[in-house]
Amino acid sequence: MCEAAIGNLEAAEKSIIDRCIRKIYQKYLDDPNPENIPVFKDLYNALRSVENNLHAQDVADALEIFVTGSLSVFNHRTNVDVNNRILCFDIRKLSEHLHKMGILVIVDYVWNKISNSRDKNLSTWFYVDEFHLLLNDPLTAAYSTKMWKELRKWGGKPTGITQNVTDVLLSHQVENILKNSAFIVLLGQAAGDREILAERLGISPQQMEYITDTGVGEGLIYYIDKHQHGTIIPFKDEFPTDSKLYKLMSTSNDYD
Repeated sequence: MCEAAIGNLEAAEKSIIDRCIRKIYQKYLDDPNPENIPVFKDLYNALRSVENNLHAQDVADALEIFVTGSLSVFNHRTNVDVNNRILCFDIRKLSEHLHKMGILVIVDYVWNKISNSRDKNLSTWFYVDEFHLLLNDPLTAAYSTKMWKELRKWGGKPTGITQNVTDVLLSHQVENILKNSAFIVLLGQAAGDREILAERLGISPQQMEYITDTGVGEGLIYYIDKHQHGTIIPFKDEFPTDSKLYKLMSTSNDYD
């Protein structure tokens, strides 16, 4: 979080942050009550209390805007009810300065949730819309890719959804994500994206027709079995538009 907030932390700064975090978490470790979980202000105060250490004061100065300033939205305990079986996190209204931190907060929560569910032999489904946003920044991309690679071993079922295929394919992390994705659904693609996808996934010219100028709900399914053999299947989903499910799921405004 501090790396996301401040960026380019030096080794000495990381060390003083680590020391202060261990100090402010001691109360929670002694009494694991949610009210004892520290917030940014506790870290800020701990840094300020370190005497004769310029690194601690520099980090505190950088964090001040996130504690008492205009970006203090994360300086509070959560007001989200996380006890529901279905949770939706929406960070579209966060400012550019807070967007990276918002992604890390959510990804970290999901990882902890999946870890806890694994102990109960439960699976956790994790859907990420606008998936390319996780790959735009090196820090969130590295963290998200690491989680993506390990989630399946821990009972997680991650799904990334994006219309910006080019942004995803240009990411240095995409290879690790594709290698750890056993099921890929491709809808209609632009010409440039089709060429890259054909090369990456081994799509034949005949199969390419199913993602070229196609209608709604048409495309290709790319499936990798446990032996790493890929199978490509064309599909056409003619979902009834007069059904209640269609109206619940559709983002189109072409119905009454």
